Amino acid sequence: MKSRTASPTLTPPAPATATIPTPPIAPVTPATPATTGPALTGKVPLLDVNRNNAPIRDEIVAAVTKVIDSGRFLFGPEVTEFENNVAKLSGTKHAIGCASGSDALLLALQALSIGEGDEVILPSFTFFATASAAWRLGAEPVFVDIDHDSFNIDPARIEEAITPRTRAIIPVHLFGQCADMQPILDLAKRKNLWVIEDAAQAIGASYGDRPAGSMGIAGCLSFYPTKNLGGLGDGGMLTTNDATVAERLRLFAAHGMNPRYYHRVVGINSRLDTIQAAALGVKLTRLAQWTSDRATHAARYDDLLKEAGLDQHLELPKQTVPGTHVWNQYTVRVKGQRRDSLKAGLAAAGVGSEVYYPVPLHQQECFASLRYASGSLPETEAAAREVLSLPVFPEMTIDEQFTVVSHLARLLQRPARHAA
Repeated sequence: MKSRTASPTLTPPAPATATIPTPPIAPVTPATPATTGPALTGKVPLLDVNRNNAPIRDEIVAAVTKVIDSGRFLFGPEVTEFENNVAKLSGTKHAIGCASGSDALLLALQALSIGEGDEVILPSFTFFATASAAWRLGAEPVFVDIDHDSFNIDPARIEEAITPRTRAIIPVHLFGQCADMQPILDLAKRKNLWVIEDAAQAIGASYGDRPAGSMGIAGCLSFYPTKNLGGLGDGGMLTTNDATVAERLRLFAAHGMNPRYYHRVVGINSRLDTIQAAALGVKLTRLAQWTSDRATHAARYDDLLKEAGLDQHLELPKQTVPGTHVWNQYTVRVKGQRRDSLKAGLAAAGVGSEVYYPVPLHQQECFASLRYASGSLPETEAAAREVLSLPVFPEMTIDEQFTVVSHLARLLQRPARHAA
């Protein structure tokens, strides 16, 4: 094999605990009870991107028009401003824009010189990009089971997965709740491992008073349109408190080029373009309100589902760590092997729902060579059979929530049909 130029040796730092002020945002007001809404038989989408964008459409158009008129479609001032504001929100010294959350994960591993022969520990119950980033670099994803209540990686199962080849741990803050980070950080420090936070679904979340993306050597964010802070297409961001890592992230995101046409490493082309940054900058000022609305909806679901006796049929989501849960998803477990029929019944009634995720990564065909046996990650496999995410988007009305719960009651409280 051809030799490669040695990269600088980086030592995992102690977790950052400093509190950094958040960027200016619109004031948060309590959710106002809806006075109008769809009838009980009305349709309820899983997510309504247009309803999210409509109230600020003119501001977004104005921001995008300014970029068009400037001609600075790449590296415009809107990118720097947005990076600075995300850094403040995330409690970090640096934020580096990139093309997607998937690229953010890849770049984080590249910047830490993780590649062929290395192992990266991560949950199997997550979106594909968490594992594919390691695989693409020649590293082996090592899948660890999840905690039953949070759906996040189980810290108690990580140490047994560590080998001499292990270089990093990627905890995923799934569905908007931070993983139980302190035992992970303590273990990583003791074993001299990197911690990379997959915070793609958790912008604005916190673990105690520490923001998502500030606890590991790097945090990875996504601005895919369905995220809590969704753009007009793909976009991503990396956060870090380490100046050397920040420099390497920017280097790898720009073909490894610095200065122009002089390539120090083989990187990729991954930029957050100015139009996306301009639109996201407008939306960032509303994020705190949207997060508050999502939390209000989640609490109301808890109340309505319990009042209807549906907690006998569904296991409701739990906040398992102190801090802020941003409710990217409101995900229940459906008992009695009725998940798929319930989803179909909701769809027939015009109510959106989704399964995140039906096939765990350790059971995906592309990772068959890793030879994980059925039953090797029991909590992960049980979650894949049982989870169902319900609508919880910020603009959802009380009437829409009543509609969802009414259909759930109708479908769950009738006798289940069993095959002969």
